[in-house]
Amino acid sequence: MRKGSSSEFSKTFDRFSGIVTRATGSPAAFISAFAVIIVWVITGPVFKFSDTWQLVINTGTTIITFLMVFVIQQSQNKDTMAIQLKLNELIAANKEASNRLIDIEDLTEDELKVLKKFYITLSELAQKEKDLFTSHSLDEATHNHKAKATDKTISKTVKK
Repeated sequence: MRKGSSSEFSKTFDRFSGIVTRATGSPAAFISAFAVIIVWVITGPVFKFSDTWQLVINTGTTIITFLMVFVIQQSQNKDTMAIQLKLNELIAANKEASNRLIDIEDLTEDELKVLKKFYITLSELAQKEKDLFTSHSLDEATHNHKAKATDKTISKTVKK
């Protein structure tokens, strides 16, 4: 297979998966699937609820489900990547956000758990201060928290 044809196939499959995902998520698709099941149930007595009658619906739904897994996954992968890129742009554009969070989706689960614990700690610090904006980034969180706590101590002392 030529290099260009693989890319062309990928683009075609991407377009196809987008169309199929949107179509199968529509009310019309649900109604159609429901109608097929109703027709199948109604034909049960005609075919005396035979093994073949049951095999038709089982085989049909299995094949459709098997193929839809790949189509929906392709569409989901594309959507996830687009969301990740948008979030990366927002992080990169905000001078106060930590650039360490760009491409965070590439971290291991254990590394993500460490970051989650860190943000839980930040949340707890902010709750103690009654201010959700006390700490805002990985790099500056502890420094900002101490500085803000010191500023509040100083301002309380000055007010007395």
